Amino acid sequence: MSRATHDDGLTLGGEPRVNLLPPEVAAQASDRVLRKRLILATAGVLVLVLFGVGGAFLHATSSALRFVAVQADTTDLLAEQGKYVAVRQVEEQVETALAARAVGGWTEVDWKTYLQGMRAVLPADVGIEAVIVDSTSPLAAYAQPTGPLQEPRVATLTVTMVSPGLPTVPQWLDALHTLPGMADAVAGSITAVENVGYTVIVTMHIDSDAFSGRLTDTTGGN
Repeated sequence: MSRATHDDGLTLGGEPRVNLLPPEVAAQASDRVLRKRLILATAGVLVLVLFGVGGAFLHATSSALRFVAVQADTTDLLAEQGKYVAVRQVEEQVETALAARAVGGWTEVDWKTYLQGMRAVLPADVGIEAVIVDSTSPLAAYAQPTGPLQEPRVATLTVTMVSPGLPTVPQWLDALHTLPGMADAVAGSITAVENVGYTVIVTMHIDSDAFSGRLTDTTGGN
């Protein structure tokens, strides 16, 4: 019979080692290593938190300083504006006065100039004895004609004219129609007056083209 061989795993020439420490010592060593790592990680997180807090503080401080500077500028601007309160009040009063003038004067007709123009287009021997003016106002609408062939008007002139000879009324009316704003002109009664000649009453209707527009400028111009 052959003898069975048995390999017990014995290593020849190796350094003999024996761990005589109890297992608790090894566990404590592992705990110390873990605690060191945790302390280092905590310290790193703390450093990051401190950097974040510091950055936020610097940003907040910078924003607060900018806000204070803006407030100071605003205060200075308000102080400067306060110096011109009286000027603004005067400007507002002037604007109000100009607006009121425009409202009150939009219906103005320069009657002196208009009558001078009338005198200029009539024959030299025709005189103007009397003029009655009935015109519109900013506060009331002027009565308009009811006939379909009659023109809108803003004023009516009743003019008494005197002619030493037989009046040529159609030529007078043609001349009057050259005046600005003339809507229509109609001759009324013609009366012979001893030692004077003839008197003719002419009714003239004026439209809005005769408005001067002199007072409607709200910028202060004339």
